[in-house]
Amino acid sequence: MDDDKQLAPAKRSRLKHEAGSRAARRSVIGFLTWLAGWLDRIDPGTHRRIKGLRLVTAYGIAAMLGALPEIGHGLGGGASLSVMAGGFALWASVSEGRSTRAESSRDLLLLCAAAALGAAVFILLRPVLTGVGQAGSELSLATGAFLVGYLKLFGILGAGIGSQIFIGQLLAYGAGLTFADLGMVGVAAAIATLAAVVPRVLSGPAERPPVAAATASIGGRAGLSPEFVAGLQAAISTLVIVALNDMIGLAESAWAITACAYVVTSSPTGTIERVRRRIMGTAVGVPLGLLCLPIAVDAPLLIWAAAAVAMIIYAMALPDRYDIACGAYAFTLVVTLAVTGEHSIWLLAARAWETLLGGLLGLAAAMLLAPLQTARRGRPPDGR
Repeated sequence: MDDDKQLAPAKRSRLKHEAGSRAARRSVIGFLTWLAGWLDRIDPGTHRRIKGLRLVTAYGIAAMLGALPEIGHGLGGGASLSVMAGGFALWASVSEGRSTRAESSRDLLLLCAAAALGAAVFILLRPVLTGVGQAGSELSLATGAFLVGYLKLFGILGAGIGSQIFIGQLLAYGAGLTFADLGMVGVAAAIATLAAVVPRVLSGPAERPPVAAATASIGGRAGLSPEFVAGLQAAISTLVIVALNDMIGLAESAWAITACAYVVTSSPTGTIERVRRRIMGTAVGVPLGLLCLPIAVDAPLLIWAAAAVAMIIYAMALPDRYDIACGAYAFTLVVTLAVTGEHSIWLLAARAWETLLGGLLGLAAAMLLAPLQTARRGRPPDGR
């Protein structure tokens, strides 16, 4: 009898544990069911999910190849090869939007070359601009910001090339590249091309790029195209950010420049909407990323897996839900910075207010130059 009394608490504990395990399994199954339904609503044909997997794969292949000592040995700036190659491949895969393997492969080659060109332009301009104040080397980013808007004039490939030139400049600026690193930039472009083309060839007809519907847009006055005006707005916003960085110092001015470059469209109303969505998404993504900081050191593999899932969501949401896409990328940026050794909450949280600053400056530039534009219909909306 005494033995039964002693066993009773152990039995109750075991039964309680089993009940808790069943409840946890039901919760996980319920969450996975909800997630599958949500994915089907956003991406009913799974095409964007496949693209998301492709761009994550391209980044992983490029970063892995760039980290191999046999490839980086003897290259100036070899320590940055993995970052450069991964960035080139990732954003080339994001910008590419063709329906056939041949066209996609051609565009990926051109997009990776454009990123290398942007990095080379930054490297060549850096010695000239370094003496112009504390943030002088950032001035070259104004050219890339201009091209992000202006090259949309030449369609999807032009928009991608403009974006890639800017991305190349940003990566070179972040890595602090110099003239000795030009060879490394070329190798990074070659690695990125291989890493981006192979997954695209394998994905084949499973991808179906979205078709942009015609919508109200903006025409230019005084002989200026709307794309030229959009590029001018982004460039002016960039120059203001560079000046602010020189005067007061910003935590990560490149984040503010990126925000203003990508929120500006050929329409003031379109710019307002993109600013709103980018700020909303970033305001959600950054805190979610900060919540993951405690496990960034102890579980880096889990963090990288979460970042990969976030980038797949980014690819799925980008065409229709810019706010979700911005939130997913903000989360990815924060957690990947944390897992690679950046643990300053002040710096990581700066992503939010730098985005706010860049978005508001882009909006102010759009309002300032609005008299250069007039209503026109029938043009497709800005893509990215």
